[in-house]
Amino acid sequence: MLSQKYGRTYHFPFSPGTTSDDRINYTYWDNIQQIETLVHTEKLDGENNCLNRFGVFARSHVAPTTSAWTNQIRERWEIIKHDLDDIELFGENLYAVHSIEYKQIESYYYIFAVRSLDKWLSWEEVKFYAAMFDFPTVPELATVPVTDLTQDKLKEQILTWAGEPAIFGSVDTQTGKDCTREGIVSRNSNEYAVKDFPQNVFKYVRKGHVKTNKHWTRNWKRAQLSWEKER
Repeated sequence: MLSQKYGRTYHFPFSPGTTSDDRINYTYWDNIQQIETLVHTEKLDGENNCLNRFGVFARSHVAPTTSAWTNQIRERWEIIKHDLDDIELFGENLYAVHSIEYKQIESYYYIFAVRSLDKWLSWEEVKFYAAMFDFPTVPELATVPVTDLTQDKLKEQILTWAGEPAIFGSVDTQTGKDCTREGIVSRNSNEYAVKDFPQNVFKYVRKGHVKTNKHWTRNWKRAQLSWEKER
């Protein structure tokens, strides 16, 4: 294996979009009490792609991916691969439309995490490396000191965000109608050890979020960037 895959992000207990193989963090509030500051970001509906010095990886890190919808990001990787060293970039690849089609995206790859050896880097470092390699980050919704939170206040805020459309505008591909964002990811804004991932990252996913089926790989379509729609 050329690198370790991205850890499974546990759901908040009030996240309705869980499936049978998802895991729920019932002690999330105890974990959050050990954190100084939380950063909340929008969960985008794409493919989790990792860029490291060995290649571009999808969920499996046994071998680099060769899928058609990663052609564009693999071309970018060819340009930056010699500068990555021990840095591993993790981002949502929106090149192929999944369950949500975004109205106003200006890029196909949005960084949400950066790993270096046995550490997940701080959110500030994530933004630094994203900018250094000329990638945007996923939309940041808020950064909140944990001392300003109660458990009820946190839940209320996440549910409010969950009821809103995506920052980029979101359309349900099955109905063709506007829909709410896919979800919210809340993480420790500071760095933390790779082994401590489950206690530092939490997610909310919308109810009934459609998973792509086995036919998706044959019928997928490329997402349009905002400037293409304006022509």
